[in-house]
Amino acid sequence: MVPNIGIEQPLVSVIIPTYNRCNYLQAAIDSAIKQTYENIEIIISDNCSIDNTQDIVESFLDSRIKYWQHTQNIGMFANQMHAFKMAQGKYIASLHDDDIWEPDFLAKLVPALETSPNLILAFCDQYIINDEGNIDHVATERYTNAYKRHILEAGIYQQFDQIGLINKSIPTAAACVIRKDLINWDIIPAEVEGMWDLYLTYLCCTSNYGAYYCPERLANYREHLYTDTMLSGHRDAQAKIRKAKSEIFCYQKFMEDSRLKDFHAYFQKKWLEAHTTLAIGLLRIEQVKAARYYIWKAIKAQAFNLRNLATLTLSYTPRSITNQLLGVSK
Repeated sequence: MVPNIGIEQPLVSVIIPTYNRCNYLQAAIDSAIKQTYENIEIIISDNCSIDNTQDIVESFLDSRIKYWQHTQNIGMFANQMHAFKMAQGKYIASLHDDDIWEPDFLAKLVPALETSPNLILAFCDQYIINDEGNIDHVATERYTNAYKRHILEAGIYQQFDQIGLINKSIPTAAACVIRKDLINWDIIPAEVEGMWDLYLTYLCCTSNYGAYYCPERLANYREHLYTDTMLSGHRDAQAKIRKAKSEIFCYQKFMEDSRLKDFHAYFQKKWLEAHTTLAIGLLRIEQVKAARYYIWKAIKAQAFNLRNLATLTLSYTPRSITNQLLGVSK
């Protein structure tokens, strides 16, 4: 059990980047305000929303809220990094504008970091909620198992490369508290885009500091049709392309890091899979030449499998048939 940290609470910066999510944002802010851990600042970075975001924020009469509205849309990644760099706290925690924390989320994670200076982060398990905010118990168990949190014991992990980068057990973007000053926020490259959380996990894994895991479900991750993960897995070609490019960049960086040489084969496999995913996305927007470049690159790297063969075949198939097979509407 993690001991209480006493009366003097260090400041925690709660980061909420947002864009046109006023229908979810209110619940996210409310869950931050209702934390039993009270010494927080809530930084809301609005990426030039055109809905009622500002009205929602101003409806909360809480002096801990700091609202920033960009005059133009600067992109998801830049908005996220802007919010991180505004933070003044000793610790920092990212809260998606469509997710919800349990009231004791911070109270149960911050003490581990306070009592163990050799830790860089503390994380927990999470519920999966649907569009209406109701817990999906089947999906919750599926996610917990998929990210192998069901096999993690509560406590400290001094080395967590496998946990963070292979099993991806650490929900860095939604259910994690990080010691802010141990991260150089200026070195996170823009090329990581939507995979910034994985890259942040990488920086934490290679920091020589440890991690603490609390197996309680202290956060609620909302699964709905308009998350980038859902979009990239379905019919949104641009979302698929963005995600694949981010993965290629990240896994290339990981392969080049000698500290992670034991995982090189895994990173190469993911790097090659991302090439094929990118090729499929490019075929959907009829950039056939570019698609062939990436699929041949994967095949030449000894990744000749059924998925690659099918993608290569599609690149030489008449467009009318390819569009039908890929679900491209005209």
